[in-house]
Amino acid sequence: MKLFFTVFLTIFIAEIADKTQIATMLYASGSANNKLVVFAGAALALVTATLLAVFVGSALSQFINEKIMVKIAGGAFIAVGLWTLMQS
Repeated sequence: MKLFFTVFLTIFIAEIADKTQIATMLYASGSANNKLVVFAGAALALVTATLLAVFVGSALSQFINEKIMVKIAGGAFIAVGLWTLMQS
């Protein structure tokens, strides 16, 4: 259960108020848009992206050391953060 809550909190904090959530809020704000359809579409997209991440991460772990994968992921987060700062 510790792993479950660690993953949940990490992903929840990373996802809240990001571009995905802002886009979802924009779709939901349209008065003509069915809120249940917006929720289902967004939820299915996030589940599908997560499924893909789990399979790709699992496959990569067969060839790349976990410590190297963590460094690559950390570097990617830093690069995206720097790119975002430079774009604003």
